[in-house]
Amino acid sequence: MTELMATAVFLFVLFALLGGSVWVGLALMGVAWVGMELFTTRPAGDAMVTMIWAASSSWTLTALPLFIWMGEILYRTRLSEDMFRGLAPWLRGLPGGLLHTNIAGCTIFAAVSGSSAATLTTVGKMSIPELRRRGYPEPMIIGTLAGAATLGLMIPPSLTLIVYGVSINESITQLFMAGVIPGLVLASLFALYIVGWHYVRPDQRPAPEPRMGWGETLAESRFLIPVLLLVTAVIGSMYLGYATATEAAAVGVIGALVLAFAQGSLNWTTFATALMGATRTSAMIALILMGAAFLSLSMGFTGLPRALAAWIDGMGLSPITLIAALTVFYIILGMFLDGISSVVLTMAIVEPMVRQAGIDLIWFGIFVVVVVEMAQVTPPIGFNLFVLQGMTRHDIGYIARVALPMVGLMLLMVVILVAFPQLATWLPETIRQR
Repeated sequence: MTELMATAVFLFVLFALLGGSVWVGLALMGVAWVGMELFTTRPAGDAMVTMIWAASSSWTLTALPLFIWMGEILYRTRLSEDMFRGLAPWLRGLPGGLLHTNIAGCTIFAAVSGSSAATLTTVGKMSIPELRRRGYPEPMIIGTLAGAATLGLMIPPSLTLIVYGVSINESITQLFMAGVIPGLVLASLFALYIVGWHYVRPDQRPAPEPRMGWGETLAESRFLIPVLLLVTAVIGSMYLGYATATEAAAVGVIGALVLAFAQGSLNWTTFATALMGATRTSAMIALILMGAAFLSLSMGFTGLPRALAAWIDGMGLSPITLIAALTVFYIILGMFLDGISSVVLTMAIVEPMVRQAGIDLIWFGIFVVVVVEMAQVTPPIGFNLFVLQGMTRHDIGYIARVALPMVGLMLLMVVILVAFPQLATWLPETIRQR
């Protein structure tokens, strides 16, 4: 009975605060404070200060603002223009033509950003006008870009994976390794969708691009070299064991500054703007993590996570059934919260259930990222929808509609992950054994 009362109180206070437009981090702290006052004898203020300090002082968490800063620096360089010039000669001959630059560009930039919004803005500011000028259909331009930009949440360095790892105390490097193959598989699904469109709707194809010789193709490819070197330095240093996630993030920041300087994009204004942008984003995420840590403590005192895990265990649900239920749960939650908020808000309750069911937590992290990716392109709070609206002036309903096939492909990715869990677990297990 106490657990049911606690659940009702937590949900009522949470929805009241979020409905009142209170920041997510402060709303979580408010819910936790009420829970501590009503259901425990421990002083709420003392508990809050202790948990907030513990959540804020994690060395692992240092990687978060560094990766955000790296993405902010690169966003202010000519990276998008250079990527398009370097990718176009290799992709123009594929079925679907230069639409593949949306997928390839987002995949590459995701490997140096970690943010879906930064990936979308950086790639979109160059690909959208170029593809429009060449006559590609607007629904395909916008839809494929909206879907491919979510790869920023999956392909390392992923901010969502960092937050997930900190929330459940798992290795960030292991999670990054786990995200590589599923991220590439999801990118391949998006590319296959473009190939299918090419053959199913030949009437929508633009005029073929003029052929380029090998010499010209290789010459244009030089524009990809800087970003590929940066990806290799950041990701390779982690996977080869030379650096932790935090150290690799520091390497990435230095590399991004060098790249911006070499392109002539680095000046005091660029530096200060990127630093302040990273500070604002990092502070927002840190506030959410602080609130989530305090809420986890509060719910732990009520026994709610343990009771819910025991209840789920008593139902005898198979792991697949539990994953199916959690997929629906996160899709619904993602309609109202961004991905990071969804992760930190639910981990205190979901983690015991997942452990009880015997589900690998590294695999589950990749699953969570895939389902919260959908939240980026589903109304009413799909963040990518708002970014694309600002870039294209299209109605949000139109953007959500043309992005719907991408959501279907993400659901297919969930099925593939369930059927072939080794996609997420093979690489971290292989490298860990060496």
